[in-house]
Amino acid sequence: MTPCGRVGEGRKHPLEAGAGNLSKLRVSQGYVANKWRRRATEADVNDRNTIIRVKNCSKVFGRRAQQALEMRRSGRNKAEVERDTGATIGVFDANLDVRRGEIFVIIGLSGSGKSTLLRLINRLIEPTEGEIYLDGDHVSKMPIKQLRELRRRKMGMVFQHFGLLPNRSVLGNAAFGLEIQGAPFSERRRAGEEALEMVGLHGQGNKLPAELSGGMQQRVGLARALATKQEILLMDEPFSALDPLIRRDMQNLFLDIQGEVQRTVVFVTHDLDEALRLGHRVAIMKDGEIVQLGTPEHILREPANEYVERFVEDVDYAKVRTAESVMIPADDVAYPNEGPTVVLRRMRQAGLDFIPVVDDERYFIGMCEVEEVARLAERNERELKGAMDTMTPRVERHTWLREILPLFVEQDVPVAVVDGEDGRLEGLVVHGSLIAGLTTSAELSNGGRTTSFHGGHPEGATLRGSDASRATGEEG
Repeated sequence: MTPCGRVGEGRKHPLEAGAGNLSKLRVSQGYVANKWRRRATEADVNDRNTIIRVKNCSKVFGRRAQQALEMRRSGRNKAEVERDTGATIGVFDANLDVRRGEIFVIIGLSGSGKSTLLRLINRLIEPTEGEIYLDGDHVSKMPIKQLRELRRRKMGMVFQHFGLLPNRSVLGNAAFGLEIQGAPFSERRRAGEEALEMVGLHGQGNKLPAELSGGMQQRVGLARALATKQEILLMDEPFSALDPLIRRDMQNLFLDIQGEVQRTVVFVTHDLDEALRLGHRVAIMKDGEIVQLGTPEHILREPANEYVERFVEDVDYAKVRTAESVMIPADDVAYPNEGPTVVLRRMRQAGLDFIPVVDDERYFIGMCEVEEVARLAERNERELKGAMDTMTPRVERHTWLREILPLFVEQDVPVAVVDGEDGRLEGLVVHGSLIAGLTTSAELSNGGRTTSFHGGHPEGATLRGSDASRATGEEG
């Protein structure tokens, strides 16, 4: 976190009643609606779904900034500009919107400008040109007093190097942001303990940071950000210093926590797998410019240029694609009290080797294989229960493909995709759609026509469906 200054004790936290209370806080403290507020209104930046907006933003390090920007706009590349002017273009003409509650990832190689762009958002670095808005407020024109208040109350930061205070306990570090805000001791202690429990450090509060491993120290840094209840988190490569296994654990923990707290996160990384795994949308940077912005699926399917194509060519799709991206609709289902003859006819008409069984509210019960249903029909059985396999694997929409792959090793039965809260059937992952989802050339969506994944029984597991990938082709 990056605390700035101190406020008086007893002041109510502006996020307790929702995201819009920063403006109420200003009114209660007698702030005047100055130019930065009026200009934001005129620019129409109060879109309900957009909380951060960056418009035509550039940052040049050096004295000949305007000359450097003019040369860059004339077509000169970054290296030529730096050679001729001595000025370095950190960010050039960046435009992006971050939506409320999303994880927006900025990725690029070293020197691409990703960390500079992150620091422009909260003005730790001043922009050379351009405008930055936060929830309607013109941050790039905001007076320093209001900017400090905004940083304290609404926008926190998590760094790669944890930034823990070595002479303070783990609990003292977790609650430090609240101390800067002026919160009373009892509130700080309660919020700190809750945050530590959320990151899996319950009972570790009395230890010093030096007594913890690197992964545990980073958890303390995350707890400090969570304890303040700031609506926006800016995270600058927070997991990159960790070992690969610890990094994956932290990614999983972060996603679990985000599912509960729903903060708006701008996350910087140089790890492509991490970017595609965490981000709702991803911006790829090169030489200070955003060269592509979109959903992970869109970037993988439609790289904007040769650089992006090379950037993503070695991605492990099993790590970054989920069940949702490869599942096909379960258009045909059976019910446990149906007769086998009726179900067998339905399966043969549709060309199905397997059919999911659901109840009247579409809760998934199990799977039936056509051969088992045929045996019941031959014996004139009246119910389907004897053919149901209730141990059929089931996953949720956001289960990674790497976790689904082992389910097809010993058997080739479709995997049910269910709603995690109530178990309703949402779709199916079959062998063919899974393999297609693991290749760069996969195009599972076919414009609404029937989709069949052939290959012979039992490999085929053929089912009808369309728009199997359900991926968005969004460009941001």
